[in-house]
Amino acid sequence: MTTNTDTLTQQILRDRFALESLRPIQRDIIQRVLDGGDAMVVMPTGSGKSLCFQLPALVKRAMHGDQGIGLVFSPLIALMEDQVHALQQRGIRASFVNSTVPKQERLKRYTKLAQGEYELFYATPERMTKPDFAQALAEVPGGVNLLAVDECHCVTKWGHDLRPAYQRVGEFREALGSPVTLALTATATRPVREDVRTVLGLDESRMPLFAAPVDRPNLTLRARDVWDDKEKLEAIGKVANAMPGTGIVYFTLIKDLERLAPRISRVTGRSDIEIYHGRLPPKERTRVYKRFISATPGENLILCATNAFGMGVDKPDLRFVVHAQLPSSVEAYHQEVGRAGRDGDPSRCELLYAQDDLAIQQEFVRWMNPSADLLMQVMSAVEARFAHDDFDSDDIRLHIVGKGHAHGQGGGVMDYALIRLAELGAIEVASVVGHERGRYRFVRALDDSELDAPLIEEKHQRDLMRLLDVVKLAKSPDISGYVADYFDLPVHDS
Repeated sequence: MTTNTDTLTQQILRDRFALESLRPIQRDIIQRVLDGGDAMVVMPTGSGKSLCFQLPALVKRAMHGDQGIGLVFSPLIALMEDQVHALQQRGIRASFVNSTVPKQERLKRYTKLAQGEYELFYATPERMTKPDFAQALAEVPGGVNLLAVDECHCVTKWGHDLRPAYQRVGEFREALGSPVTLALTATATRPVREDVRTVLGLDESRMPLFAAPVDRPNLTLRARDVWDDKEKLEAIGKVANAMPGTGIVYFTLIKDLERLAPRISRVTGRSDIEIYHGRLPPKERTRVYKRFISATPGENLILCATNAFGMGVDKPDLRFVVHAQLPSSVEAYHQEVGRAGRDGDPSRCELLYAQDDLAIQQEFVRWMNPSADLLMQVMSAVEARFAHDDFDSDDIRLHIVGKGHAHGQGGGVMDYALIRLAELGAIEVASVVGHERGRYRFVRALDDSELDAPLIEEKHQRDLMRLLDVVKLAKSPDISGYVADYFDLPVHDS
């Protein structure tokens, strides 16, 4: 950066973000971007990734006469809304568009976008397939001066959260005039990073890696074997008693969460217990979220939650995270323990390994990878019975399995079958009902050739191997070292 650019960066950092200085890695990334270079950023959740694209986007705009915009692709609706709200609170002209925004409001935002009224704009990458959004971007005075691909692991088949539209971000980037691009994530192994670059059309020389140490010296990471609920509860009690303040206990199954939460209250002596999972009504989820964020250290709140809770949550003084059941992947574990101790104070993370919990995750992996045969069976049922009516997974299960076995038969695999068919464009979401699953409608017939059975099975096996990695993690004598090796990222000097 030149002296003038450096001065402008420092001024915007202070005046608009109320910060006096950058962390060393943030400074290096921002300098790279302002010098016109692309970068891949791997930093733990809560370590300041967002500033790495927000600040240079504003600096670039200021350098070009208040023209140009920073465009952020984000897969997470709640996270983009939270970030935009935080930016607006600072007086930064930011907005977003996603499926939750009504059509008239969406069109108003497109008009403002085209007129150059926004400094930062967030959207899911799927939005780039909509002509009205692409047209609004094309009219922005100064164009897109910076593209941030957040949660970039969604690009790749090797990642843990594939989003098909993310595989087109290289194409979208080219359509935007190939602006300076940042790809950011908290969890990316070397194969994921290489695939992200391939999708973006950038090699390592053009998109170098900037990685913060994967470990956090203030976090104590431990794992222990447990044989039954009694041992599991005793372990949770020991952690809670050793670490006063707010903590999270993660579960895989809602029924186990609801069954054990009262017993956690008894074994810890803490009366302040909240539960959070995806089947709660929206108002209750919001209440619990606000209660958690505002909890003071003296309240000793324990939140019992599934992995539906956490993405975008930033509570600095979280003192412990316990996995009462195995997480689905090392990536999920890394993100969830990364929510502890963001204030830099000592925090403890305990992973409890029970053999029965491994079977639960194996069943989830099966559900998440419906076979090609099942997908075609579901598609046939949709065409035969629901070509003109909307439907949900219970309707399909009833049609395929029969009335006497509709509930419970097939488990969650039917939900994932519908999700896969929606990704292929054969069906689409018709409406979201209540607080659980949505309803779908038929769009088009599906051809057998669109389903690659070997590829589906390959992903199934890969997901099972990732689950085996979690078992290896639980058995490792050095969890921090195992995580660092898994991601092939640096650790702090001891």
